[in-house]
Amino acid sequence: MRTSDERYRTRARRERLLDTRVHDDELDPDFRTEILSSWRRCQLVGVVPTGEEAPYRPEFERPVRLLRAAGPVIDRLAEQLEDSPVSIVLADTDAQIIDRRAGGRSLVRVLDRARIAPGFVFAEEFTGTNGIGSALEAAKPFTVAGAEHFRENLQDFACIGSPVRHPMTGRVEGVLDVTCRVEEAHGAMKPLVLAAVREIESRMYAETTRRERMLLDRFVRANRRAGTAVVSLNEDVIMANTAASAILDLSDQATLWDWACRMLGSSDECTGEVQLAHDVVAQATAVRIGEKGEMAGVLVEMRPHTRTDGRSPIARRTPHRSRRRADHDGVVGRSVAANRLRSDVDAAVGTGRAVLVCGEPGVGKLHVATYLHRRRTDGEPATVLDAVLAEDDPAGWIARLRTLCSGGGPVVLRHLDRLVPELAERVESIVAAAVPGSVVATARTRGEATPAGRVLDHFPLSVTVPPLRYRVEDIADLAPPLLAAHSSRRPVPKLLPGTLRALGAHDWPGNVRELEAVLAAAVNRSAGSDIALEHLAPEYRSAGRRTGRTSLSRAERDVVLEALAETHGNKLAAAERLGIARSTLYRKMRVLGIDENHLPAPTSR
Repeated sequence: MRTSDERYRTRARRERLLDTRVHDDELDPDFRTEILSSWRRCQLVGVVPTGEEAPYRPEFERPVRLLRAAGPVIDRLAEQLEDSPVSIVLADTDAQIIDRRAGGRSLVRVLDRARIAPGFVFAEEFTGTNGIGSALEAAKPFTVAGAEHFRENLQDFACIGSPVRHPMTGRVEGVLDVTCRVEEAHGAMKPLVLAAVREIESRMYAETTRRERMLLDRFVRANRRAGTAVVSLNEDVIMANTAASAILDLSDQATLWDWACRMLGSSDECTGEVQLAHDVVAQATAVRIGEKGEMAGVLVEMRPHTRTDGRSPIARRTPHRSRRRADHDGVVGRSVAANRLRSDVDAAVGTGRAVLVCGEPGVGKLHVATYLHRRRTDGEPATVLDAVLAEDDPAGWIARLRTLCSGGGPVVLRHLDRLVPELAERVESIVAAAVPGSVVATARTRGEATPAGRVLDHFPLSVTVPPLRYRVEDIADLAPPLLAAHSSRRPVPKLLPGTLRALGAHDWPGNVRELEAVLAAAVNRSAGSDIALEHLAPEYRSAGRRTGRTSLSRAERDVVLEALAETHGNKLAAAERLGIARSTLYRKMRVLGIDENHLPAPTSR
């Protein structure tokens, strides 16, 4: 084991190398350039050299495709290296260890003390320079030995990790790593890892081509039937005939896949209505493709709707959406939550009453409030007054509010729930005397027993903007205007299907505001090209590994959330709506990660 003096000397050398005043010709020749680059990344994110902890996630998604291809290879290697002091480690694209095979009990104990075990995350931002996280960051084989580890508790090890790439898409699926004690490192470790990775990728290719052959076979058979739009697809591949290509958009692969997974459930065939991009709605039949216990993909046949004139168009457009789609300033989206929001806005426009727009931070409350006013005033822009700024100049803010309200022009009172108490009574009297329907306010929620809460009571009608995690299928519709706002190039970049899948797998605590920031950064990285997975920030890429099982879990979560929203959070009524016992609903909520304290809010009052 390394002594304290050795660790101290190593740390001093590293700190000198990381000193920005050190010139390139003064760099320590004992440390490689890629190691120094990794150290600088660790320094930037604040990794502590003396730290020992690593994030632990006992319940994690198991990437089925990677495990299916890597399992037999790892089994064989573990058998061959049974008596060797070497550990074989498999990690996913989050750098989380999902499998480990260690040779010998003594090595197991040492690895466990260093947290090199399933469930622990070895991304550079958490555990510093190491064979797993650094291989992901560098996107190439990466060797780290002894003092090259940024974390001192890992300096007793030598390891080499190599990314495993999908042979068809080129996307990184995980990392294979071999780790041993530094004094037992051997020159054969690198060729061993690279040969194993090639074998895993070869198995992945064979598995992919087998699944694609199944997709192709069903597609050819279905395509022989004339007059039908036919699509055969899974999360990675899509095949479409001419009729389907005429109505499909680039974003529709992810939409169709999620729709089919949600509709199929445990059955092998289903029929329903699917809503695609550009307001296209089609009647569709989805059939599961695959052998028993395995889903290779789905076949979707989109059939014509019958028209009154006897003709059979392949799809119809929803009237209320086509009117909005022409105006990106409206409420866009294809989800149930977006449709409900549009209905609530339509109802609020016709009432002529004061409206309170509620929702979490970043959902787009101001956007909805100003849009509602434009609908009421035939396009007249509203004046926005932010209640947060009233504290800076109370007299001037109140005077401007009184002038605007007395004139009857459209006014949006933003962040009204954050109004300082000493101004609440004066604002309450002004709002009460305002021209009916001329004032719309935004707030996180109503019902709080505060002076600002009493002001909110003067808005008899509520419209709740749902959080993005309840409407991730709307990302395909939200992205174009957000990308256009941050791109000067024409045509505006589009999201590639893999990128859309990755974005749709996040919960988006920052809602649409967070999505806009992610897309703005991606536009800069893409340099005008369409947005691929590598253009996203690293923390937004890894969730793109969505299998049929994860899509089904998300679909089930959406169904439960929809039932809770429709019943205003009443769990007994939601359980009855779903046809299950209330105890079953509680269990599903726990399994699906639905927070009882953050259920969907009622959409109107």
